[in-house]
Order: sequence, then structure tokens, then C-alpha cells
Amino acid sequence: MKLLFDAQGGDHAPEEIVEGAKLAQRELGIAVGLIGNTDVLAPMAESIPLHHAGEVIENNEDPAMALRRKKDASLTKGLALVKDGTYDGFISAGSTGALLAGGLFIVGRIPGIKRAVLPTPIPTVKGTTYVVDSGANMDTTPELLLQFAVMGSEYAKVKGIDNPRIGLLNVGEEAHKGNALVKKTYELLQDSDLNFIGNVEARTLFEGICDVLVTDGFAGNVLLKTTEGVASYVFHEIKASLAGLEPHEQQVVAKILGGFKHKVSYEEVGGALLLGINGILIKAHGSSKRRAIFNAAKEAQTIYEQNIVTHIKQVMEDL
Repeated sequence: MKLLFDAQGGDHAPEEIVEGAKLAQRELGIAVGLIGNTDVLAPMAESIPLHHAGEVIENNEDPAMALRRKKDASLTKGLALVKDGTYDGFISAGSTGALLAGGLFIVGRIPGIKRAVLPTPIPTVKGTTYVVDSGANMDTTPELLLQFAVMGSEYAKVKGIDNPRIGLLNVGEEAHKGNALVKKTYELLQDSDLNFIGNVEARTLFEGICDVLVTDGFAGNVLLKTTEGVASYVFHEIKASLAGLEPHEQQVVAKILGGFKHKVSYEEVGGALLLGINGILIKAHGSSKRRAIFNAAKEAQTIYEQNIVTHIKQVMEDL
């Protein structure tokens, strides 16, 4: 596999992106490349191939307009290198909106897909739940949410979950609860061939009640960031309370917390596939450091080896 890294995207670019790419090259055995300002990258890149890009698309820019204006941006040129087959996949911790828009306009959608989604894994007491969408689409329709559910179900199957249980994020479990979007989506999911289990409240998500949680990108992103914030707060409070324990007791608690933190950390997830794009595009967290970038590369390699993009194509053709 040949994997390209956006060395100018994210809060810790370029140093942490470069180091993450080196880890991927060394530990995963994949061919990597970096795109960004080659004058800056050359001293730290060692033997990694470089592609020059003199501009950066910032998070505060309008994605579609930035893609049109900034032809020399790392994200714009990087996606073109995936489109022409130079690389099999692309990882960016930069603007989510720009990566989505570029994926649609430059790389292209899988035939039959109207929107791409971010299927983000959430650890639960029973395994993993994939949240679709987790930030790519702020405004949706019931028909789009149904398509998100279809893609999420197929993605979960490829990840080893037989007959995935589909839940709809809502403010209550009853069918009559929610806004107009959720109520109509409930009807469509109920009439589909999917394994739809009904509405799911955010507070029951971590019980592992469903394998795929369907929602619009706005609510999904709020859910994920709230989860991150609560986890961070809990760790802070527990860490502060350790001061009153004996050293050997602190070691025991620290070991337990370390395992839990490993499960909930975005660094261990690495990144999420833009599901529905005709290529492997991985959106890494904006705060990603080398470990997270390495795990994003690991996810890209798994997607490549399991041929997930082709699988989704076949499903859409059958539909």
C-alpha cells in the first residue's frame, strides 16, 4: 500500500505528522509519502518521498471556496494524487469540511452514494458502536440518514459484526419522540431490510445497545466531543484523588486507568474513513500527534487489505 500524509494539516503539523508517517513506514511496512512545504519537510523527512504544496486550507475557511482558490494547498494536491492512482490512500488531520468537499469533488463518490459519512467507533461494554455520521454532514434528510444506515451496516459487517443492530439517536426510546427529521427517519428505517432496533438515547449508548448509531453530523459530533470531554474530566478528578493513596495503591489504580484510557482515547482510534468516497480518505483528529497518526495509518491499511471501498460499491450496485 502507498499512503500519503497531509503534513500541513492539524494542530501539531508538520513535526508530529512526519513522525507518525515514519512510524507507519517502519512498523507497518507500507510505502509512505508526505505533502507540504518541502523546504520545511526536507530536514525532518529522511528518506520519505516529498510532494510540494505551498498553501494550507485553514479550519475557518469555506471548504468549497478554499478548494477552488487554493490549488497549491496540501489537501487539494494530495487528493489529486489519490485520484490519479499515485497513492492508495490519504490521511489528513486538517479541515474536515475541506477533506469532505475535496473527496466529493476531486476523488469522487461511489456511484449511488449521495453523501459521505464519518463512521467513528465508540467503545462500549459489549464491544464497539459505530456512529454515522460523526461530523461530515451538518444538515441531512430522512432519505440521507437511511443511506447512512445502509453504509454503516455494511461497514460494520466488514469489521466482523454479523447482522449489525441499527439504532437511531433520539431524545427518547419511544417512536413518537424527537423532531420531524428523526420521526420520518424512524419510519424509513422501520420499513427497511436493516436490523433496526429503534431509538437510542445517548445515555444508553455505552451499554452496547446497538452496533451502528445513525444521526446527522451535527448531533454526532456533539456526542463525540461531549464523550471526550467527560472522559477527560473523569480522568482529571481520579488523578487528583490519587494523592491521598499509598504508593502501591496508586500503582494499582494507575494500571487500571491506563487500560481504560487506552480504550477511549482518540489517539488509539487514529482516524475515521470517509465512507462513500471512491477511495481511502482518513480524517484524523485535529489534535493528533504521532501515535494517533500511526493508528490512522493502521486503519487505512486495514481498509485497504479488506477492500472495503470495493465492497461498498458492490452493495450499492445490488441496491
